[in-house]
Amino acid sequence: MDERGIGRSGQWASVIGLGTWQLGADWGAVADKEAVLEAAAESGVTFFDTADVYGDGRSEDTIATFLATRPDLHVLVATKMGRRVEQIPQNYVLDNFRAWNDRSRRNLGVDRLDLVQLHCPPTPVYSSDEVFDALDTLVEEERVAAYGVSVETCAEALAAIARPHVASVQIILNPFRMKPLYEVVPAAREAGVGIIARVPLASGLLSGKYRKDTVFAPDDHRTFNRHGEAFDQGETFSGVDYETGVEAAAEFAALAPEGYTPAQLALRWIIEQPGVTTVIPGARDPEQARANARAAKLPPLPGETFTAIRELYDRRIREQVEHRW
Repeated sequence: MDERGIGRSGQWASVIGLGTWQLGADWGAVADKEAVLEAAAESGVTFFDTADVYGDGRSEDTIATFLATRPDLHVLVATKMGRRVEQIPQNYVLDNFRAWNDRSRRNLGVDRLDLVQLHCPPTPVYSSDEVFDALDTLVEEERVAAYGVSVETCAEALAAIARPHVASVQIILNPFRMKPLYEVVPAAREAGVGIIARVPLASGLLSGKYRKDTVFAPDDHRTFNRHGEAFDQGETFSGVDYETGVEAAAEFAALAPEGYTPAQLALRWIIEQPGVTTVIPGARDPEQARANARAAKLPPLPGETFTAIRELYDRRIREQVEHRW
């Protein structure tokens, strides 16, 4: 699989990576977690994204266990920190960063983290010089090789991109969340900052598999966070009203060229956006991981498909999401 540089970090990631939130919690049961990692790696994925809060460390632990059995693999592991404490700016200080970093290094079984990202912190954090000085200290102490941020809004992304040592910005980007293409992705390209596209399938909506009467498990965020009850609503179905999303997803599925699944269409659309480094779909089973990776090998999308996807977004989705994120 092709790899792209992660901004100014000197690191590389496969164009399709693997998001591992589902290996920790909040997506219902995932039967064989290490088999998912194995399928992704065997399909050419060299970038795993996790976080210390996913199952309170279970996702990090699972990745560490898997990689310990496969020393032949070269996989860059990005983790995130900050969501295990009360979300107030005062918690984003060097002493806490060191403690969180120590825990993630233990969980992942490494001396130095490849890439650590602030995990959607409170908005004032992005304007704090002290926060980014503290992140620089983690690099100087060789606790991390590079750092980035995971954001909720385009404004937060632009604030982070302006910081001189930010290597990457992780942001929701998919055919139902196009706003980052207007300013964020071009600004990142100009600054030499990598873009990690998350929630690429709008929590599965863009797979075309769900109906209005689909019932998700009680421990699945698509049940308990549908209206933002537990965390930012934008993380669930990209913030799109579920019924609207199901209807729009059916239209989206009809746009898939021959040989593409709807999910592969969404992933291919993302990786063809200039300035995107990698996209990190999750997978609940090995075949999903393999199918996601296959999108990297599909032919480029025709121009009329891009036009039709934009028209669908403008007609059905734009008004629901752009004013919020």
